Amino acid sequence: MTSANRITAEFSIPSELSDRRLDQAASDLMPEHSRSRLQHWIKTGALTVNGQTRKPRDKVQLNDHLSLDAAPEARVSWQAEAIDLDIVYQDEHLLVINKPAGLVVHPAAGHADGTLVNALLNYAPEVENLPRAGIVHRLDKDTSGVMVVARSLIAHTSLVEQLQTRTMGREYEAVAIGTMTGGATVDAPIGRHPKERKKMGVVASGKTAVTHYVVAERFAAHTHIRCKLETGRTHQIRVHLAHVRHPLVGDQLYGGRPRFPKGSNDALRGLLAGFQRQALHARQLTLAHPETGERLTLEVPLPADLVQLLDGLREHKHDSEQRDI
Repeated sequence: MTSANRITAEFSIPSELSDRRLDQAASDLMPEHSRSRLQHWIKTGALTVNGQTRKPRDKVQLNDHLSLDAAPEARVSWQAEAIDLDIVYQDEHLLVINKPAGLVVHPAAGHADGTLVNALLNYAPEVENLPRAGIVHRLDKDTSGVMVVARSLIAHTSLVEQLQTRTMGREYEAVAIGTMTGGATVDAPIGRHPKERKKMGVVASGKTAVTHYVVAERFAAHTHIRCKLETGRTHQIRVHLAHVRHPLVGDQLYGGRPRFPKGSNDALRGLLAGFQRQALHARQLTLAHPETGERLTLEVPLPADLVQLLDGLREHKHDSEQRDI
């Protein structure tokens, strides 16, 4: 059910969440809401199990029915800040932006201000009453590209449903280390890394994660690829590409040292060594408009740093081919 002034949701507990704590299961099913807010809704009876009020620590079982019906609450702790936004599309329900690399999406420890949320509160104050200020999906700090933000509860409900049912299309462009022979699908579960807590990893106990990629252009020691996501796990493309031994250029967490093509000149070596963010850009987003149902395709161009990187790799490839003639 969608309401203009209520936050609503309905779920059945799947097998992988059976026998989990209610607050943990709810967090997995509704990641757009904070754990503390979910616990508050459980305690106040806004989030029920089979129509009954439970405690956050109570266990849920297979096919238990979770129902949420809550009033929106403003998050006064976040401050509005006049930060420029590159707006791709907007109306009363949606705000689509081109996020630059370096912009943190959500306030957190170490990033209390200067985030996309702070900018949104300034540009569209109505998002204050929405879960996570209208943020329904994230891009990592150093990933650039297109993001959609809900400006109404109707939009928030619709966008979350589209993400959960995998009907929202997301396409990325990336530059990976190594020469890839062709496209493929990586279907490998992702969870918290067992030893390094800041990292995610492919782990048997992780959540289902599926990434499709195709080769756009091959270079001497790198590959320009296009990726499509079926799921949206934390660091998904970065983890999956590292898993198949083709980490992204510049990925400080998963990529390791830069790789220089044979015969590369100082300019290209400097370009590769100086690329200090993961070479990943969210190029296109396809979704159904929450009010009209119209299918929208929103696309943003590659940022200057990725264009420069690809031009440098392309120039080296051309020069190498000329030398071989």
